[in-house]
Amino acid sequence: MVEISSDVIRGYNDTIILSILMNEPSYGYEISKQIKQITDGKYVIKETTLYSAFTRMEKNGYIESFVASQDLEGNSKKRTYYRITEAGREFYKAKCAEWELTKDVVEKFIR
Repeated sequence: MVEISSDVIRGYNDTIILSILMNEPSYGYEISKQIKQITDGKYVIKETTLYSAFTRMEKNGYIESFVASQDLEGNSKKRTYYRITEAGREFYKAKCAEWELTKDVVEKFIR
């Protein structure tokens, strides 16, 4: 089985996370689970990678964190949630455009 090199996908971890946050705020474990599910298990983001991305994106103003005393379903559990900001939405759009260009260039060399 072919695996995705972490070097290949590293530049798009933020984009992947922001894509999930476009719909609604979420928390680390749920985001990780969604990434695995959406990719049919082909990409499993490491916990350290995920939380490093949260820290970086919050510092850059792309996401905001908040603590909720219950989850979105109303279950009592204190969790740190993340939501995308307007700057994060703009960054996401720019990364999507960059991806289209990158894909176009790389596909010229893949046979």
